[in-house]
Amino acid sequence: QALESFGDLLRQEFASRGLLHSAPLEVFATPRRLTARCRQLGLRTPDHQAEVIGPPHRVAFDPAGKPTRAAESFAAKQGVSISDLRVVHTPKGEYVAAVRTTPGEAAGRILPEILGAILPKIDFPRSMVWSGQSGPRFIRPIRWLVALLDGKNLPFAFGSVPARPVTFGHRFLAPASLGVKSSEEYVRRLRRSFVLVDQKERQARLEKTLQALLEVRNLRLRPDPALMEEIVYLTECPTPILGDFDPSFLDLPEEILVTVMRDHQKHFAVATPDGRLAPHFVAVINLDRDRGRIAKNHARVLRARFDDARFFWRADQRLPLAGRRGMLDRMIFESRLGSYGEKVNRLRGLARFIGERLLSSGVAGLSLEAIDRAALLAKCDLTTEMVREFPELQGRVGGLYARVQGESEEVADAVYDHYLPVSPDDPSPGNLTGAVVAVADKMDTVVGLFGAGLEPSGSSDPFALRRQAQACLRVLLDKRLHLSLPELIDYSVTQFEKQGVLARPRKEAQASVLRFVEDRARYIFRELRGFAYDEVNAVLRAGCKDVVDAAARLEALREIRPTDNFEPLAVAFKRIRNILEKAGSPENWQAVAVNREYLKEPAEKELYAAFLRVRDRVQPLKQSKRYLPALELIASLRPVVDHFFDKVLVMAPESHLQKNRLTLLAALLREFSTIADFSEIVPVARGAVGGA
Repeated sequence: QALESFGDLLRQEFASRGLLHSAPLEVFATPRRLTARCRQLGLRTPDHQAEVIGPPHRVAFDPAGKPTRAAESFAAKQGVSISDLRVVHTPKGEYVAAVRTTPGEAAGRILPEILGAILPKIDFPRSMVWSGQSGPRFIRPIRWLVALLDGKNLPFAFGSVPARPVTFGHRFLAPASLGVKSSEEYVRRLRRSFVLVDQKERQARLEKTLQALLEVRNLRLRPDPALMEEIVYLTECPTPILGDFDPSFLDLPEEILVTVMRDHQKHFAVATPDGRLAPHFVAVINLDRDRGRIAKNHARVLRARFDDARFFWRADQRLPLAGRRGMLDRMIFESRLGSYGEKVNRLRGLARFIGERLLSSGVAGLSLEAIDRAALLAKCDLTTEMVREFPELQGRVGGLYARVQGESEEVADAVYDHYLPVSPDDPSPGNLTGAVVAVADKMDTVVGLFGAGLEPSGSSDPFALRRQAQACLRVLLDKRLHLSLPELIDYSVTQFEKQGVLARPRKEAQASVLRFVEDRARYIFRELRGFAYDEVNAVLRAGCKDVVDAAARLEALREIRPTDNFEPLAVAFKRIRNILEKAGSPENWQAVAVNREYLKEPAEKELYAAFLRVRDRVQPLKQSKRYLPALELIASLRPVVDHFFDKVLVMAPESHLQKNRLTLLAALLREFSTIADFSEIVPVARGAVGGA
């Protein structure tokens, strides 16, 4: 985060002053340093020319063309000669003007100003005062600064630390100071002092040495990109070491062992060639090699953590998950929304509601009994010693315990998966029961916190409600579960209302949650699935009650968009909407139905006939959700719509004709905007490149 912020701030400043040319600005980070370098930074800012308007030409020069005192004073003030003045034409007439050139500044003069301005702006989660109350804030005390331009030290200081052409090597292996004269020398001398400045170089070294270390023992690394990235930024000289643990610990579930290694010890898990977890681990040290007992000390600490996990596993089995339900009544979910016991009651009700809706819509393979059992057990592992010690295992521990305690595979897997997806890279729950419980759990959280007045504001989202809503929608999309979002929200709001914890009016809570969820759907479709913004706007304006249905309409819209008739028809629909909006309130002009007797022009008769014909063919296609052929039929209206606008005056002087034509256009717009509102489509010029 700090690295990206540092680079962005520098690029903006350099680019705005014309200093950044063809070479990119590179940024690097280690635990002890943030570094930026540009190999071709401009040494001067460009000259700036500005035209300054002076007096009117008739005032600056007499009728004979000789300069007056006004021209002489203006030229002197601008630092130019009379001959350099030019005549410019303005709306007010002819004036004289001078072009004033401001020479560029030397980069060495303005870089200290730039650096002093951006360093306090680097984006850290928090910062501290480290050089006195009046000094700048930073995340940690700054020990040294290097600021070089063209081999020369810049006269710059931040806080109480002046910039010097001196850096320092590895804290333990080469702590001596190092004089540097260029960015190349900086990187080279630090490399010799056991510091790899470039994080990509550190990662490449780590991956290469890891592979060599494990190949000797015929082992494989369990891939863990997040841990790899974390370790790369935690070290300056990453060196992997292989350690062992007692094979008897393999009796514990892999999830627990891997979590202890990764989250508590920053160890990589290791597998055998056939993919089974091996009784080994890889630790990464910030040294060039293990000079003593480092690997054994890591193994000793890891054994203690595994002993704890084994103890918790055995102790927790004394009380089955179902027997822990009552303990949830004493655990607070959120102070305004009650206990986890109350959340489980709501979760069971909402999950059953979802299950009934899905069964009535023809979804096979669902059991209401399994859904209710999974919802009952979903939060019980929060009372276990294992989750108290390893909270990142919540859900998974419940699923593991359910399995060994004799619950069905369907229920155990649902409990295990019901927090998924946690991140954009996570899958949705594996089975339908888990998907139902996951949707119910996330929707209950979103509705409850909105109902309590705790919705996100701006970039602040302390309860991660955006992530919860996106995860809920992703499960619906991944599992293709057709559910009505308004019905789902309404049922959840009713539960909070019955509990007596709804802190805002019912309709207000429903509307705010629905807007929020639709906004998250918009984000998923645009940012994660790559649909064009106007396509998303068109489909969501036509309705987003069922997000799976909206996705199907988007796919059809994207497929038909390149065809010849589509975008011209979209332009016509936009024209129809504009006409209707300018006509005022529909109460003033809309008839109950189109009157055939008032269809006077052949073009309007042709349009009405085409409208009826296409409507009758499109309706069964929409009902069977065959949206592509439905859109193709709608697009086929393009010629008759164009002909109508060419030949018919909509706003006719005769009020009955005008009213009838507006009613026809309104029927056309209403009937054929239920898949997508074509008026939201932004036409792309032929030959231009459009993008999402």
